[in-house]
Amino acid sequence: MIIYREYQDKDWTAICKIHDRARPDELIGSCDPRGFIPIEQDAEVEDLKHSRKYVASMEEQVVGFIGVDEDYLAWLYVDPDHYGKGIGRTLLKLGLGEIGGDAWTIVLDGNHKAISLYESEGFKEVKRFAGDNNGYPCTCLRLERKKPG
Repeated sequence: MIIYREYQDKDWTAICKIHDRARPDELIGSCDPRGFIPIEQDAEVEDLKHSRKYVASMEEQVVGFIGVDEDYLAWLYVDPDHYGKGIGRTLLKLGLGEIGGDAWTIVLDGNHKAISLYESEGFKEVKRFAGDNNGYPCTCLRLERKKPG
């Protein structure tokens, strides 16, 4: 059984590991894989630390997480061993519930699984722009979702 709960400080190592295992999959077809660095070496780690986080755990093992910052869905990662189980979708819905209104996120162009997930939950592409992933160029998409009703 998967339990979804608020992040606790003891989850830090687990969410870093999940990010570092899943991030290379995110980069496939989106950015030069040499742009990968572990999250704790990335300047964006501070954004992760300051976001409100929720985790999915299975038998006390954290298998996914989401981080939100106001109306921004900033982080959504699932351990590759647990892809395809609906964990990402449930975490996304949890994050949207936490935001409670309009939401937005940034995804890498080429990350088709993430784009499909967000679009299936009502997100639409509103902007495409050049980005940089640790010195390697990439194309980013800003996706937005307007609160239903």
